[in-house]
Amino acid sequence: MKVIKYFSVVLSAAMLLVSCNDDFLDNQPKGTVSGDQLNTPKTVEDMVVAAYSAIGNDHWTVPFGSMWAYGSVRSDDSYKGGGGTGDVGDFNNYELFTFNRPNQGSTDLLWYRLYVGVSRANDALARINNLSETEYPQKVQREAEMRFVRGHFNFMLKILFKQFPYIDETKQKDEYAQISNVEYTSDELWEKVADDFRFAAENLSFASQEVGRPSQSTAKAYLAKALLYQAYEQDAQHSVVNVNRENLEQVVTLVDEITGSYALQSDYGQNFLWQYENNQESVFAIQRSVDDGTPNGRLDMGSALNYPMGSTYGCCWFNIPSQNLVNSYQTDQNGLPKFDTYDATDLVSAPDFKAHTVDPRVNHTVGIPGQPWKYQPSVMYERSWARTPELYGVFSSMKEVQQPDCACLRKVGPFFASSKNNVVIRYADVLLWKAEALIELGRQDEALPLINSIRERAQNSTGMLKDANGNLISDFRVDTYKPGVNIDWTQENARKALRWERRLEFAMEGIRFFDLVRWGIAAETLNAYFDSEETKRQYLKDAQFQKGRDEYLPIPQQQIDFSKGLYKQNANWN
Repeated sequence: MKVIKYFSVVLSAAMLLVSCNDDFLDNQPKGTVSGDQLNTPKTVEDMVVAAYSAIGNDHWTVPFGSMWAYGSVRSDDSYKGGGGTGDVGDFNNYELFTFNRPNQGSTDLLWYRLYVGVSRANDALARINNLSETEYPQKVQREAEMRFVRGHFNFMLKILFKQFPYIDETKQKDEYAQISNVEYTSDELWEKVADDFRFAAENLSFASQEVGRPSQSTAKAYLAKALLYQAYEQDAQHSVVNVNRENLEQVVTLVDEITGSYALQSDYGQNFLWQYENNQESVFAIQRSVDDGTPNGRLDMGSALNYPMGSTYGCCWFNIPSQNLVNSYQTDQNGLPKFDTYDATDLVSAPDFKAHTVDPRVNHTVGIPGQPWKYQPSVMYERSWARTPELYGVFSSMKEVQQPDCACLRKVGPFFASSKNNVVIRYADVLLWKAEALIELGRQDEALPLINSIRERAQNSTGMLKDANGNLISDFRVDTYKPGVNIDWTQENARKALRWERRLEFAMEGIRFFDLVRWGIAAETLNAYFDSEETKRQYLKDAQFQKGRDEYLPIPQQQIDFSKGLYKQNANWN
């Protein structure tokens, strides 16, 4: 692979996985080093730090810290946004599917950057293996950390590309050219991913030694996530043909084992404010920093395109909530989702959110004309903040965007970026994984309190959603599911409730598309969305999801060419 051929390890002076007050990345090695110079405890520690730094070395051209371009824009949650369909046109191709091609530069760059992360983890692991525990007492701990980091990158490769060349630290460079992306089956690749998290779970400390490093609980959570994805077994055309009960049972067990290590924040919105980062709900987060001695800090540049066009920001208004998403937050007289009729009425401006009852999470997620912006009663979001409303409507994404007076925010060229962590796994996600597994096991009654705990938190998350006079900014109505009172809690209805809850809870967080693929309903969901939404957004008239192809990105043609045809293209891309 190109990444292996051209990559030499660079030890960065500003490593990623700490906030301003975190100290385990304070080492400042510089330049390039190689060979035996690195086989000492000190330099191996530096190699470990370099591997950690790769987790957040994303950019707005390839935003893998936040997966919004691949998990939100490719779903029914968001539009690409920006100045038009040609503005970062590759992302437009992702959104419409029709024009996506194997030779897109952004797809190749994404592949390359993820393999940089794999390479750094493998390099650190190979050098760790050269040291004894006597000379390097942290050996087992660091090995577990690096396998966790490698598992993280391989997990992303798996959900994005399905088939990828699996390379570990035992492979020599002259072997890389013989490693195919189909050497292992899809299920075998999932096992490789899961094995790294298993090793980490078995060998990491119960509690993290320092902020940013994974703990035993972190690894068990990520293992549960990998096993849940693996449980939905797919054929060669990406159709779900079986749901593996053994995997689901393991998910339930793993979540039970970490219960007590984390908790939901009292207010949903606290998860999206810089001052609450590394809170009790954060299971695994990419640590960001500012004022750390580097020119711009280790900022969330992957979200730099997503700030609105208001006078306090200025660029560039990407990742725009879809009308369909906004409508999905409507609730009925019982405070439950309008499962079948939610999209019959469009909610667009402030009066609409007074005339119709909604789930409070919509106001934590979406900038709405005539309502306060990001919990600031004196700052009103205006239609003029939308860059191209004729194409993409009038909303803005709020979760990843920080308040303009935040000490975490920096202007970098025309862009804005913050040192707010990217949370990869929230505890709400973990609870809903368990609920999902229980429902698929036919134990939906046990899933009910888990789903209701998420809804109860939403119900209680209105304290920051008030205007300057202290009044609630929307007519909020949300209630829990009460079998025999407001719902018949069958397995089918529980599954529908769980999937709806995941959308409301994680909207715009880069998760939705991967849920749809895992459940095997991406084609039917997205094509129905396109048929409805194209009447509101004309550019979507060209959108079409091809079942059996578009569940995964194509293997980059540049990588196939570089492998001299050893790599095989995903189904139906040729």
